[in-house]
Amino acid sequence: MESEYLSSNGGGEIGGGVNGGEKQVVAVANKRATSLPDLVLRFLALALTLAAAVLLGVNKQSTVVPITLVPTLPPVNVEVTAKWHYLSAFVYFVVANAIACAYAAISLLLTMANRAGKRCLGMIITIFDLVMVALLFSGVGAAFAVGLIGFQGNSHVQWKKVCNVFDKFCDQAAAAVGISFIGSMLFFLMVFLATLNLHKKRY
Repeated sequence: MESEYLSSNGGGEIGGGVNGGEKQVVAVANKRATSLPDLVLRFLALALTLAAAVLLGVNKQSTVVPITLVPTLPPVNVEVTAKWHYLSAFVYFVVANAIACAYAAISLLLTMANRAGKRCLGMIITIFDLVMVALLFSGVGAAFAVGLIGFQGNSHVQWKKVCNVFDKFCDQAAAAVGISFIGSMLFFLMVFLATLNLHKKRY
């Protein structure tokens, strides 16, 4: 009778304790597995937005342009300079990427501190990730529109293209826009993964 009682009662408790421990180990392993990609994406987003802001923030080119003042006289060589802060769209682009870079650094620290997987903090980070996606997309769109005008010009309003003169400036601006676009896609991927993870937890 005592052996039957132990096997039916005590043995079940031992088995339940082992299964519970295994579940806890699996849960901790899953948290670490899911947090590692998020940390990598945030670090990459930080690096890319920083690179985009610096690349356009130091962008500058000076060149000599011949200007004809009087048709009967030879052209006069004038030195002209292109800087990023001459265009408000480029200023907005640099500020947007600087904000996204600072946020990526803060969210990276918060994600590393959130090892317990607090749901409230995770939701707040996801919401701000979505804000960064909108901010970077708007900055990329504004800079791309201005860059396209500089590359092609606009015959309807008699805006001449300038990238044939400031080729280095335009190439560096295009590289910054491309890097920032990749950074914005990383933030979008983080939002997608967080939404997918939330969906899995519910179901």
